[in-house]
Amino acid sequence: MAVLNKEGFQGRDYITLKDYTSDEILYMLKVAKELKEETKAGVPHPILQGKNLAMIFTKSSTRTRVSFEVGMLQLGGHALFLSNRDIQIGRGEPIKDTARVLSRMVDGIMIRTHSHQDVIDLAEYSDVPVINGLTDLFHPTQVLADLLTIQEHKQRLAGLKLSFIGDGNNMAHSLMNIAKLGLHIVIASPAGYRPDPEVFAQAQAAAQKGGGLIEIVEDPIAAAKDADVLYTDVWASMGQEEEAAVRAKAFVGYQINDRSLKAAHKDAIVMHCLPAHRGEEITEDVLEGPQSVVFDEAENRLHAHKAILALLM
Repeated sequence: MAVLNKEGFQGRDYITLKDYTSDEILYMLKVAKELKEETKAGVPHPILQGKNLAMIFTKSSTRTRVSFEVGMLQLGGHALFLSNRDIQIGRGEPIKDTARVLSRMVDGIMIRTHSHQDVIDLAEYSDVPVINGLTDLFHPTQVLADLLTIQEHKQRLAGLKLSFIGDGNNMAHSLMNIAKLGLHIVIASPAGYRPDPEVFAQAQAAAQKGGGLIEIVEDPIAAAKDADVLYTDVWASMGQEEEAAVRAKAFVGYQINDRSLKAAHKDAIVMHCLPAHRGEEITEDVLEGPQSVVFDEAENRLHAHKAILALLM
């Protein structure tokens, strides 16, 4: 690929996109696009030859594990999978001790876990970059892949309206952090399930500086009106299974379906971070329909994650 400019990136953590400027995010997307093009063309890019990534999973995942593991391999490095049963975190070792030990053996750490504070603590005591593969509060690696997907299908980001319909969860929080790129982000959630007010306030302040806007509304059809991108996620995330029945009642109507598509622009694209509960937050016909880019989005996890790894490690 063209010369990779790691200045301002190398050695940094990737905990949320609020920590990165709009220009930095756009550069990460440029790198992801180039890496994807080279991958498709069969052009090797061993940028991380000899480097090792520790991958800590206390929450299981298909896309996160495969994308980071394959991504490291394609970049010439090695990825080490560590569940909480494989390391001492699962037996009560403090995060700070794990961070200091791993820092002496690997070149980067990716963690997918419940507590956002655990990621912050890991980064504080680690001497190598820490990447947030997901917490209950944010999912910033997914959102970089989302941006890449939107760029591919819309050829722009600024000026687009993205409507997220569902729980004000880690996906809603992370999507609010990209409004600063000039997007209009609308979050439609029922009362009691809206995004964290502090996260909203911080994201809105950044959005206004970048020419974007964030709205939080209750009506899902009003949210979908004139949308360029319709986005949803499961009503009950991993770890919330006991709430599933209560949430199913609260989220009636918070579904991407034919009514949503009719309210949105005719050329709107439909996104979902997966796994999907078909018939709940999204209908089967929409997920499998011509406006769905869900599987492009899933593939782009690989290319977006490779950009993060290549720049930070």
